[in-house]
Amino acid sequence: MATNTSTVDNGVNVTALLGAREALGKAPEAAQFKWRASCKWVKGTHSRSTIEGYYGLGAEQKHRRAFEFDADHPDVFASEDQGATPVELVLAGLASCLTAGVAAVAQMRQIQLRSVSATLEAGMDIRGILGADADVRNGFDGVKVTYEIDADASPEDIRALVAQSQKRSAVYDILTNPTNVTVEVK
Repeated sequence: MATNTSTVDNGVNVTALLGAREALGKAPEAAQFKWRASCKWVKGTHSRSTIEGYYGLGAEQKHRRAFEFDADHPDVFASEDQGATPVELVLAGLASCLTAGVAAVAQMRQIQLRSVSATLEAGMDIRGILGADADVRNGFDGVKVTYEIDADASPEDIRALVAQSQKRSAVYDILTNPTNVTVEVK
């Protein structure tokens, strides 16, 4: 564990997180959240997703503002490249979730971060999504996350930060464990 005599500030309110953990441990029904996103087709393979509200703490909640994300396919797919591909958005979600965890765990362990960057790479044989080979999987064949972290900590402590973040990451769990998905048409 890193020893640090100065105040650590990675921008994470650990007191609030620990308070929430304690309160939700006593009221598990309030810990039931429903996250939502809506998506509208724009043109071709271009779509726009919006995230505004969610359910949590026993009531409907709203973000401070709506967030919009454009998705499309690149020129090499005969598309207009008006946004990141959906699979790139998945990588961004994983990177964001793991990185938030690194910051929170570092704050909890009193480790001052100076910089954190992650590079993600995922392989994909696109013959699957194109229907060119029915035996080829549509999704990633694997995902590699590489971190560069500059912090007041030993390499072992930094590896432990990343491991704990990975252990608690919702997106990592979603990608590495089967998740039931139901698709309906109204």
